Amino acid sequence: MAFDAFYMHCVLQELRNLGECRVEKIHQPARDTVILLLKTREGRERLLLGLNPTAPRLHLTATSPENPAQPPMFCMLLRKHLTGARLTGITQLPMERCARLTFACIDEMGDPVEKTLVVELMGRTCNLYLLSPEGRILDCLRRIGLDETTHRPALPGMYYQNPEPVTKADPMALAKEDYVNLLTQPGADLLSHRLMDTLGGLSPLICREAALFAGGSVDARIEALPVEETTKKLMLFFRENLAHPVPCYTCAPDGAPKQFAFCPIRQYGDCREENTFSGLLDHFYAQRDKRDSLRQKSQAMRKTVQNLCTRLTRKLAIQEQELLETYDRERLRQLGDIVTANIHRIQKGQTDVEAEDFYDENMPVISIALSPTLSPQQNAAKFYKDYTRMKNAEKELTKQLSFGQAELEYLQSVLDELNRAQSDPELEAIRRELQAGGYVKADSAKKMKAAKVAPLRLESTDGFPIYVGRNNQQNDELTFRLARKDDLWLHAQKVHGSHVIIACNSKTPPDDTVTQAAQLAAFHSEAGVGQNIPVDITPVRQVKKLPGAKPGMVIYHSYRTVIVNPYKDIVVDPLNAEKKDS
Repeated sequence: MAFDAFYMHCVLQELRNLGECRVEKIHQPARDTVILLLKTREGRERLLLGLNPTAPRLHLTATSPENPAQPPMFCMLLRKHLTGARLTGITQLPMERCARLTFACIDEMGDPVEKTLVVELMGRTCNLYLLSPEGRILDCLRRIGLDETTHRPALPGMYYQNPEPVTKADPMALAKEDYVNLLTQPGADLLSHRLMDTLGGLSPLICREAALFAGGSVDARIEALPVEETTKKLMLFFRENLAHPVPCYTCAPDGAPKQFAFCPIRQYGDCREENTFSGLLDHFYAQRDKRDSLRQKSQAMRKTVQNLCTRLTRKLAIQEQELLETYDRERLRQLGDIVTANIHRIQKGQTDVEAEDFYDENMPVISIALSPTLSPQQNAAKFYKDYTRMKNAEKELTKQLSFGQAELEYLQSVLDELNRAQSDPELEAIRRELQAGGYVKADSAKKMKAAKVAPLRLESTDGFPIYVGRNNQQNDELTFRLARKDDLWLHAQKVHGSHVIIACNSKTPPDDTVTQAAQLAAFHSEAGVGQNIPVDITPVRQVKKLPGAKPGMVIYHSYRTVIVNPYKDIVVDPLNAEKKDS
């Protein structure tokens, strides 16, 4: 993520373009988040100030987060001083993520005064200051005491001190000679590192983009680059992107936003553009916060299922070892026969007996351990009894291993469902599935009927409906209740994933439709982040469910396999398309 000084400059310019605006309301939905509701000539806008050190940001937002019943003290202080104030000035420290918002206010005596809100978004030192007309700190979001290891204490009543100025060079002020010196003087070997060490206000992401543009690789080494050509490309990159910034972002394979910047991002492949810089941040963090919220809500279920998988894996390992031991049971029967043949030579109380092993062609004399508390006949019977026990154990352990492996497969499929869940109703459906299986206790406090989640429905480019199951129970319902026998069933091969159905309506779907459904099956599977995923295709009539099988577990024998790349939506991919018969 690249919320650097130049990206902040773009956001502040959008804020200036709002024109005259007043503060109507102030909210603090979280400890490190403050929202100013601004009334402009065009309507109302929300200005979000995010002071979380892991995700510092400042932008206009369309979201309305829930506010606490009792506003924090800092929020009430901001309301006291800034409600009704007019935003008169927006400035930024050079090459620093520090903005000053100046407001025209009315003090307690009814006199006009100027107060300043300082937003510092510099990593671990993120803070929000409210300053008096004299520059004293009225209060700040994070107070820093005098005894703490910092050069800038922050307490009410103290004068505010600006952050130390950035000593690096301004990319917009460099001439050709400066870039030549940057490339020829001693420093880091990689171009991206040299740019990061020399230029101010830029994030590592932008420096890598500049290295990719000028040197052909994010890891381009300066010693291998021609100075004249690299200088021209660096000047072109910064001149174009700093003078004409564009809000761009790139996505992960699952569609989630991955990086954003004020210029095209080429190092991760294709990138997308947003209309505004604030809109890009709003979309980016809304998606990220949604995923984080779902991850937190599913954490208890995830931990329960992971613990069950761990215990079951350990249990299966023990059972497999016990099963291996049963394979040597034939020797017990042989020892029983040898003891029986030599029973006349054994007295009660003996601890061993030496006898010929007539099961070996060389007839060696072996020593057989006996129990001194048992009679000769009982010692012989014990070998036969142990043999029978091992024989029965093999049958039972084989059955238990089969059940255990099936249960482990099911629990791993539930983990995959949790990883792919996109909404609260999907999580609730998975919770009900685990409750029905006895893995999670039902919450007696929640008696409300949960909304039923419908399968994901898409339509191929040829007009055929394609359905995707969202969880194991829905997979069963989709395959064995909703689908017709002549519909096509698809599933990623040998991995956990969703059942995908092509509703054929007694027609033969074209190859493009089958390919698009296979791409969806690959995406909605455990292998959804990979490439060249094998997907099995068979008519629904060929898919069977064994009696007592867990939800979503099926078998099929007659099928064909296609190799596709995963896609979240219906996409025509020429590399995935199958050849049509002429």
